[in-house]
Amino acid sequence: MIRAVHPQSIGISAISIHEPPWMLGNDWFSDILPRKFVQHTGILSRHISMEDEVAIGIRAVENLQREVNCNLQDCAAVVFVSPSIVHGSVAREYLNEQQYWLKSTNRAAQEFVRRLGIPARQVYGINWGCSGYSKALAIVHRQIIPSMRLRQDQFILVVTASRISRITNYGCKQTAPLFGDLATATILSPIGSEKYPVHFDLVLAGAEMQAAEGVFFDYHLQENAVVPTPGGGRSCASRRLVFSLNGLGIADAAPRAMANATAKALRGMSIRPEEVQFFVPHQAGTGIVRFTAMKLEEIGVRGEVINGLTGDVGNVSSCSVPYALQKTWNRLQGTIVCPTAGVGHPGDAKLSQGCVILQATEAHR
Repeated sequence: MIRAVHPQSIGISAISIHEPPWMLGNDWFSDILPRKFVQHTGILSRHISMEDEVAIGIRAVENLQREVNCNLQDCAAVVFVSPSIVHGSVAREYLNEQQYWLKSTNRAAQEFVRRLGIPARQVYGINWGCSGYSKALAIVHRQIIPSMRLRQDQFILVVTASRISRITNYGCKQTAPLFGDLATATILSPIGSEKYPVHFDLVLAGAEMQAAEGVFFDYHLQENAVVPTPGGGRSCASRRLVFSLNGLGIADAAPRAMANATAKALRGMSIRPEEVQFFVPHQAGTGIVRFTAMKLEEIGVRGEVINGLTGDVGNVSSCSVPYALQKTWNRLQGTIVCPTAGVGHPGDAKLSQGCVILQATEAHR
């Protein structure tokens, strides 16, 4: 079995998800939906949340408590990831002081911990997009674990909470139908834990920003912005802060970035591509994953590539990989590689890429 080279090996014990109850189908977008949208993305509908990022993160943890009976008093550290909480520089420019205070990912992480009464000694709040889960696990692997010694009955909690509907320009045919809202909660425990048995050893986790040819992502104010309402209706906001996305550019760059992240991670751990049984890439859309699979084949990958999970949720950004792992939990065996790629920070000519390597344990068989 492949093991992480680390003072204390940890792994994933459980993953739970929260899907907001409001579903927005493709029929709502009928006037602007590109003709081959479903063919390229596989997306038929997406969840829209009426609650904020902290609230849906809490709901994911409540599901976790019901499903695996975890005790939050055993939680030693928390990483809270959200791509929809507006970045600091943008918030300072466009939002008033009170709104800016509320938009901090660090404050959201602290509020999340406070509401649940978690006695975590370390709490991180990060704003990363589609590579957010890779970044969160890298923080666990490289910062949290080296600085604390987990007891066998303790765990680390990674929560992803994406509410991109709050910053979506619903009048933009390129971006409006792409994203959905979701939250996930992951328990990471020490290898050998009897209270929280590890199913997937965390072998490697990393994420980084790479230079790109142009800016893929930014924010702007939209006047008279149309927004969906429950029941399939529409309303209009006089001014709305929304994101803009170079969809074609990121669709071209992301598959190569995921293949590059995979090759780098495998070399770093001296793992041959043919040793990998499953690849669980960021589920940006079926077309992008197909293109990623072609790029992975070029580096010798022969394992099964998971695809086709966007149908009822859309692109759920940093929630994508934990969502895919949870949905395919019982199928996964052996060595599993999860590459990610996405936009950089707003206004930056950068691309994020990351990779997580997991190894199924005896507890998973």
